[in-house]
Amino acid sequence: MTAETAATAHRPRRSGRTRRPLLYIVASLGLLVMSAPFLWMALSAFKTKEDLTSTTPVWIPSRWTLENFTALLDQLDMPQYFLNSLIVAVLVTVSNLLFCSMLGYALAKLDFSGRSKVFGLVLAALMVPGNLMILPLYVLMNGLGLIDTYAGLVLPFAAGAFGVFLMRQFMLSVPDELLEAARLDGAGEWYIFWRIVMPLVKPALATLTIFTFLGSWNNFIWPLIATNDPGKYTLPVALATFANDPNRTVGGGNGMLMAGSLLVVLPVLAVFAVLQRHFTQGIATAGLK
Repeated sequence: MTAETAATAHRPRRSGRTRRPLLYIVASLGLLVMSAPFLWMALSAFKTKEDLTSTTPVWIPSRWTLENFTALLDQLDMPQYFLNSLIVAVLVTVSNLLFCSMLGYALAKLDFSGRSKVFGLVLAALMVPGNLMILPLYVLMNGLGLIDTYAGLVLPFAAGAFGVFLMRQFMLSVPDELLEAARLDGAGEWYIFWRIVMPLVKPALATLTIFTFLGSWNNFIWPLIATNDPGKYTLPVALATFANDPNRTVGGGNGMLMAGSLLVVLPVLAVFAVLQRHFTQGIATAGLK
């Protein structure tokens, strides 16, 4: 091998070594840009009023304080709003995991008349903007007397087309031979569903849990419309109402809003941290299909 050939053979490797640090730099800059609003919110929650009203932006608090949190707790019934959001988000998530998994299993593994038509309705529901359903849902919930109730906040979102589609697609990957072997051994459909299929689709369940909990926890439009009693407000509605209060400047102002926003974000981060491994596995599995 000549010296020129050897140099040519080493060029791609050197090029790869040069591009990798550049890729890391670009990715780090992108991460910094995306996380900058969250970092500003988190740091502002611990800033003093002087730092928040300074003409020059102050990133790091000159003095760390919990005054914004204490003032927020004094002016708003945060434990009650937090409990309302938690109850609604948990009930919506659990009901979606149950009903979407059941319907996804039926569409993927059970042969019944009209299965393709039912799946077509699920796909059609995915194409309908959610905002178009707000007025019919309000009329229905009002007619049932469920306004200002937890049931009125949960039932309209107890099962979603996205969850059904997601579970159906994942359950298609479960081998039919495995289910047939279980049926030959005398297992019923409930046993097959709970003891065989559900453990095999944990990545899909984790993915659905994260998306459903996040969507329900951050839901603002429907709780705003379906609740007139402040005692039934969820956190986003309570914070939005407080933000429009002309007296909110007393005791912290924007710092209190930043503290409240941080309290809204923390549960979502906790859920993602717990289910991150299964969520990543689910995304990787979906990419292999």
